[in-house]
Amino acid sequence: MPPTPSTQGWPGHWWESSEPPARYDVHRHRTHACRETKAARCPNLARVTRKIIHVDMDAFYASVEQRDDPNLRGRPVAVGSATGRGVVAAASYEARRFGVRSAMPSVTALRRCPDLIFVPHRFDVYRAVSHQIRAIFHDYTPLVEPLSLDEAYLDVTENLKAIPTATETATEIRARIFETTGLTASAGISYNKFLAKLASDQNKPNGQCVITPGMGAAFVAKLEVGRFHGVGPKTAERMNRLGIFTGADLRDRELAFLQAHFGKAGAWYHAIARGEDDRRVNPDQPRKSSGSETTYETDLVEPGQVEAGVRAMADDVWAWCAKTGGRGRTVTVKARYADFRTVTRSRTRASPVNDHDTLHEVAIALVRTLFPLRAGIRLIGVTLSTFDQADDAQLDLLEQSRAE
Repeated sequence: MPPTPSTQGWPGHWWESSEPPARYDVHRHRTHACRETKAARCPNLARVTRKIIHVDMDAFYASVEQRDDPNLRGRPVAVGSATGRGVVAAASYEARRFGVRSAMPSVTALRRCPDLIFVPHRFDVYRAVSHQIRAIFHDYTPLVEPLSLDEAYLDVTENLKAIPTATETATEIRARIFETTGLTASAGISYNKFLAKLASDQNKPNGQCVITPGMGAAFVAKLEVGRFHGVGPKTAERMNRLGIFTGADLRDRELAFLQAHFGKAGAWYHAIARGEDDRRVNPDQPRKSSGSETTYETDLVEPGQVEAGVRAMADDVWAWCAKTGGRGRTVTVKARYADFRTVTRSRTRASPVNDHDTLHEVAIALVRTLFPLRAGIRLIGVTLSTFDQADDAQLDLLEQSRAE
């Protein structure tokens, strides 16, 4: 079904009004302390409350497969390989009802859902659909920050179509995505990126949610910290051990306490617990890495096999570098043992890796630090990162992650 308008819009709030916040009259709303000061010298008064939309496609890869094959519609579908070492890359909502999730081993997914249908990935098709969706985004704003093929932030504070509210803008974008691609999307609308991303997950699939400025702190307070974007399972466990289970618990901790336990991230946790996030939507987000990894059908137990796997992954990475001109200084090798313990080895050079042979040389030297092997290896990955700023601006990578 096509997207339907959300019932969770509050167009009466000034931040949702048709008058762009950038035109907010600071001269009429000065505080006593700034009464005689020009607006330019009181930047907080002219601060723009932004309208941010986070658009997230619903079960993107699996939905594309169901769209293109009517026999798959309404049935539990997983994109990936059903073989013993396969991994679920994406799962349809029918499969998710059985507890099937992305990154889950295929054997586990099949135990949970014996009728699960596996289909091979088609990244060329997903990429083409993603380009269609991004073209729609750019009809509304030049401030589009893609996070992956299936999600992006949009700053629609002053949208190109002069639509009065961010809620209406998100509804129209979702309708156009459905009309163009036959796929549904969910959206979160708020005044910063952190809250918009949380909101997009509230009414999935095919829904949207608004978190207004007056709701942000209260909305965060009731959520478990494990649901916060940027708080992974291990960090959530650490927080739980410190008695931090919800946003309210996190807000009750002093900044010094959070910095003592979480280092630089402490300031970030302190801010998001209050619904604060000053990050801008950045359409020129620098590419941070290019990587490729693969899971093998049988464990690699010989050093020669492992080195061959590293060379193959390095070849994939360099193929992208050759195509885009991207050059990085940090090489990272990732290995996952048969018992699922994962280790990484990295080396940062003074100058970028400028040729295929150098990437091979560094990656092989890194993986040799794991010899003799403590156990068989089921996954090998190679990543190149720390790109020079001059190279970053033009890079647009689909990170290749192959599960074979």
